[in-house]
Formats: sequence, C-alpha cells, structure tokens
Amino acid sequence: MQYDPIKRKLGIFFNRTPAFRKLFYRMLDLLLLRSWHVRKAVRLWEKQISGPQTILDAGSGFGQYDYYLARRHNDWTIKGADVKQEQIDDCNAFFKKIGLNNVSFEVADLTKFVEENTYNMILCVDVMEHIEEDDKVFGNYYRSLKKGGMLLVSTPSDQGGSDVHHHDHDDHHNDGSQSFIDEHVRDGYGISEIEDKMKRAGFSKTEVHYQYGPPGKIAWKISMKFPIIMLNASYIFFIVLPFYYLLTFPFVLILNYMDLKGNHKTGTGLIAKAWK
Repeated sequence: MQYDPIKRKLGIFFNRTPAFRKLFYRMLDLLLLRSWHVRKAVRLWEKQISGPQTILDAGSGFGQYDYYLARRHNDWTIKGADVKQEQIDDCNAFFKKIGLNNVSFEVADLTKFVEENTYNMILCVDVMEHIEEDDKVFGNYYRSLKKGGMLLVSTPSDQGGSDVHHHDHDDHHNDGSQSFIDEHVRDGYGISEIEDKMKRAGFSKTEVHYQYGPPGKIAWKISMKFPIIMLNASYIFFIVLPFYYLLTFPFVLILNYMDLKGNHKTGTGLIAKAWK
C-alpha cells in the first residue's frame, strides 16, 4: 500500500498557509491514536523533570510533535532530524514563519547520527520499523542521551502492527501476505524483543506496553486504513474525505479515549520507554 505519496500530497495541501498547517497538526493529534499515547507519555515525563530540556525528535516528519513540545515549553530546545531534505526545509521555513525559535531541523541518517550526552529526551515515533540497522540506532540514541535521559518510542507491535494477515510469522513472506504500509522493513516488535535491544544498547531501565488494543484497532481502521485504501484507489476521494470524517469523527474520538485509558494484554502498537 502506497502511504508516502498520500502523506506528501496532504502535506502540500495543508502547507498553503500557517493556519492550514496548524489545523493539519490538530487533525493529526485527534485522529492518530499514537499521538494520544505519545502526548500522555510526554506529560508523565514532564512531572519528573524541571527546568530547560533538550529534546531530539528522531524522524520528525511533518514536525507535529516538535510543534506540540515547543508550544508547551519555550525554554526547551528541540531538534527535529529526518532523512528527507524536503521535509527538513519545509519544517524550518514553517517554524521560522510562526516564530517558534526554540526548534530547528536538520537532515540526518539515524544510523550515523550521534551527539554524545546531549539530550534529556529522544522521541522516536513510527521510525524504527523503517530501519534495518535498528540495533545501531538504539546504540546511537543511548550515546546521545544525557545520564538519566529518556528514550520514548512508538512503533508497531508484532501482533499485526503493519496489518499483515498471516498465521505463521516465519513463512508469511511466502504466502502472499505483505505489510499494509509497504515502506516497513519489519512487521513490528515483540515486547521482549524491543526491551532486549534497548538493554543491549546500554539502557538500564525499560518500560514497554501495548497501544492500539481492541478499541484502537477499530479506530485505526476507521480513521486511517479505510481512507488510505480509498485514496490509493483514486485521489477523487479527497473530495469525499471531509464528509467521511464528519460522520466518523465522534466514534474515533471515543475509541481513541478508550484505548488511551485501557490496559491492553495485546495490541498492534507499542509504547517503549528506556532510561540511561
């Protein structure tokens, strides 16, 4: 399923004015369940720290999390890093235009990016499933954090996080199954797998739990999967989408809230934290 071209078209559309861009961020915050979980984790972290903080958004994309962090605390210094030059240029221009001067963006390959003992927190949302050399990247995160710093990762789980339908994980590549989002290099992580990787990287303490439990799985299908399928069929559905979301939006909000408040025994996403 082609996801990146759709994201690019949405980005171009909503980048027409700063007000449109801010509306786009607000929509992502409300529709994307991962954003609910990430913002909850950030708020919990806030209660444990004080004073100016230095934060890395590893794989910053559209910059929505940088916007969220920068507006909450003007004494925090935030760097967004992404492999795509066009997104970096776009984010630098937008944040300069709206006067959020505590944020900067730069092109970076996370398999090579290290800034020793620099960051109080590293945020990594929907990135690790795209990186083959993930052990190296976890090691780079560890080296780049200050002592006591926290890594916060949101990523698909191995319980169907990339919406792969198969019965035997080992042979699914031979039975015609494939990731719903085809840019992923892995279908997702198991809890013990990602904990082991973070500990091998040097982290002393880890905490991992499921997101996208039963309510979240339904919300994701309504808010993301079905619209992406429609847009892959024809971009004419861009006209239909506002009416679609008008009808489905209240249900998605309720389901997202239920997922945020629940403790899930399984789920298609993970929130993983690790401390140096």
